[in-house]
Amino acid sequence: MLLRISLILAILAGLGAGGVAYYEFSTQIPALQQQRDKEKDDKNAEIQAHNKTKATLKKTQADLAQTQQDLADTKTDLAKATARADAQGKRADDLQDKLTKANADLQEAQDMVAAYKASGLTPDQVVKLNKDLIDAQKQIVGITGERDLWERKFVSVNTKYEALVGVTHDILLPPELKGKILVVDPKWDFVVLDIGAEQGVIQDGEMLVSRDGKLVAKVIVRNVQKDRCIANIVPGWKLGEVIEGDVVTPAHPASS
Repeated sequence: MLLRISLILAILAGLGAGGVAYYEFSTQIPALQQQRDKEKDDKNAEIQAHNKTKATLKKTQADLAQTQQDLADTKTDLAKATARADAQGKRADDLQDKLTKANADLQEAQDMVAAYKASGLTPDQVVKLNKDLIDAQKQIVGITGERDLWERKFVSVNTKYEALVGVTHDILLPPELKGKILVVDPKWDFVVLDIGAEQGVIQDGEMLVSRDGKLVAKVIVRNVQKDRCIANIVPGWKLGEVIEGDVVTPAHPASS
């Protein structure tokens, strides 16, 4: 009888220990599953981060190659613009010589007209001298305009070159430059101006926006066309709402 009771107690004790072990094991299963899922997610996140880093590196390498190509192209354009500017400078010197000669011819013609009766100069000769002077003045105006155009192109190319090589300074714009805002995009904070390369606008040049003589904002030119340009509103300089018709003037005018 005592043996039977001992066996029953041993069986009950075994069943209790097994139940406790089963309970502990069943409570650990969710934790193990959660840890497994977390490690799986961490691994996937690491793989994604690695792939993203590879993509970023590839894009950076492509951007670097493009920047190097842009720098080489800009250097070439700068050399061409410098050569053209030198040629225009020489033409300007020649033009000044022609202007000096034209002024001398004018003075001579005036003296001849004053002494017309005494010298016997005919009216046809006077008319010819006047025509020659007018033709010379027209030539001067044409060459001067062409010289100014190449000078603006030189400044634009030089600005791009300095931006690529890391030279930073205020972009000087013509002091007489003045325009108006044609379009405003408040969502992306950009504006379209009614002035462009022909008026002397240069990429990355800064302009002040005003209305009724009061400063409203400052913008920086990002894209220049023939007679239009696109500019972004400079963060921290938006003192009021920019609207169509606001006036823009250079923030850093060149010395006249």
